Amino acid sequence: MKDKLYMKFKSQEFNINIISIFIMSFIILYYNFYLGGISFILLLYLIYYNFNLKYKKKEELIQTMEELSLEIDGTIKETILRLPIPLCILEFDESISWYNKKFYNMVNQESIFHKNIKEIMPNLSLRKKLNETKELYTEVDFNDKKYTVVYNMVKVKKNKEIKYVIVMYWLDKTEYVKLFNKYEDERPVIAVVQIDEYDEVLESANQDVRPLINAELERKLNTWAVSLNGALRRNRKDMYTLIIDSKRLQDLEQDKFPILDEIRDIDYGNTLPLTLSIGIGSMGDSHEQNLKYAISALDLALGRGGDQAVIKRKDKSIFYGGKSKAVEKKNKVRARLIAYALKELILESDDIYIMGHKYPDLDAIGAGIGIYDICRLLNKEANIVIQSSNSSIDLFMQRVEENENYSDVFISREDAIRNCKRNSLVIVVDTHRPNFTECEELLKISEKIAVIDHHRRGVEFIDNAVLMYHETYASSTCEMVTELIQYIDSKNSIDNLGADALLAGITLDTKNFTFKTGVRTFEAAAMLRKLGADTTSVKKLFQGDLNNFIAKAQIIENSHIIDDIIAISVCEDGLENSKLVSAQAADELLNIKGIRASFVLGKGKDDTVFISARSLGDINVHIFMEKLGGGGHIDVAGAQLKDISIEDTVRLLKELILEYLKEE
Repeated sequence: MKDKLYMKFKSQEFNINIISIFIMSFIILYYNFYLGGISFILLLYLIYYNFNLKYKKKEELIQTMEELSLEIDGTIKETILRLPIPLCILEFDESISWYNKKFYNMVNQESIFHKNIKEIMPNLSLRKKLNETKELYTEVDFNDKKYTVVYNMVKVKKNKEIKYVIVMYWLDKTEYVKLFNKYEDERPVIAVVQIDEYDEVLESANQDVRPLINAELERKLNTWAVSLNGALRRNRKDMYTLIIDSKRLQDLEQDKFPILDEIRDIDYGNTLPLTLSIGIGSMGDSHEQNLKYAISALDLALGRGGDQAVIKRKDKSIFYGGKSKAVEKKNKVRARLIAYALKELILESDDIYIMGHKYPDLDAIGAGIGIYDICRLLNKEANIVIQSSNSSIDLFMQRVEENENYSDVFISREDAIRNCKRNSLVIVVDTHRPNFTECEELLKISEKIAVIDHHRRGVEFIDNAVLMYHETYASSTCEMVTELIQYIDSKNSIDNLGADALLAGITLDTKNFTFKTGVRTFEAAAMLRKLGADTTSVKKLFQGDLNNFIAKAQIIENSHIIDDIIAISVCEDGLENSKLVSAQAADELLNIKGIRASFVLGKGKDDTVFISARSLGDINVHIFMEKLGGGGHIDVAGAQLKDISIEDTVRLLKELILEYLKEE
């Protein structure tokens, strides 16, 4: 009751009451002196009582706070001493000034008082920030345990001197880390395994040994699955599904998937090798997502020629294997179906834009001319998007300008972007990577995109194409376009220049029909010869001047040989046709006895370092170039690097080569 009265007196209402009583007393005093005097005496008493009560309450509050402060100090000290986690206090020079029993037991050393914490834990790293409110964190391993250290800077006053100390709390997360690692190791991984060209491999062997091939394949795959403690199921004659855990996948990565070599060693007289393509999905949010990753990874492996494993973890893909060449398909059913589909797309489109990759070569420009001829056969207007010519196609571009049938065939990037619409047809040839195309903006404008390419598939590709014709076994894009022509128009009546362009593209990518040349390659060349292709005219497109020959000779003379099988050289700066000369020099280096792969580096006009890589086929130069951001084929590849010197690029390339030789 007394407290309530005090609160009432203390409130604003009390002050109003005092004023009201004072006014009333003054009025009463005016009418009755005695009653007014009594009112004033009562008013003074109330004022005195209020101040007296307020003073007592203040004294009681101060006394209570002092007693509580003593109790809290004792409680805090007792709590800190009995804290169930290690705690220590460091001076600003990181010497230990205080610790509790848990910390002492954790360190398990004598005489740690005033000892520098770095002497006990050399791997401890602290950031000193004079901020009393912000907590800092660090991780440390100590005595086979893992700790999260929470610490902050605290300002203390001692002997009228202000200084900072570091208060550290040691949270043992060893069991959590073990549990987390166990969870990560046991996360399910889904792999989809496909036998590359299974029917063709069996057909290449005698009929009586085909069951032996199948039995040996089954045995090796089942043994492999058992060794991984996995579950293997055969979905169809050439496809399996394998479920393992993440720890086993790490072992596979460390061993570089030896199953690829084991399957390739199966030999019962089959002329075609037995190879696997493996797509693996990992780190998905669900089993369904892992399966989608695995299927996407398998498509990537098949698009790169097969005989390899691809691991897809969300947006990251890792490649293993890919040592053998893609097997040529004898069946032309897919080419015929693609031709019919492309024909329908062209007929239903009002405007058509054809483009290859940046800095186009004869394969890209030849394939573009071939598609342009297809559009002309179907009475459709089309344009080839090209920004500028280069040394590798200058001679051909001059011949195009002189031919009336190809007037106004080329269009600049700016005009193409301005005229392209959503329903325009964009046909991409000789590349499948968006950022490699001559005009990437067209891919964002148009909703109808067709891709025709023969390069091994990379992680980045045009994923919104309505028509994808991607065959890594083909020698060149010009070979693929030539096959399409014979199915689209029975008369095969294209211009002689178009036939020359297609034959030149095949000649370029096969290095005069010596690399990656199959039966279908010669069939395409024979067909082009019937259409009027002139081998002499094609030969002239590859002629170079005297300076180029001298430059190639210098590149070969300055080459450096690694392990007697790989040649590296550098093209001198300032050469006008450095890219063309470097590519030709890389080809020439393979003519040296014992050389199985060659790399020639040079610098472009924009200070971009480019690499031309060539191989006889047993060394996969695509792997080297892919690690440097480029790509290509097993025997022909290249890369372009920015913001790096030639010297650093050579050093980086040598490291990759030495790593490859060590693994081999």
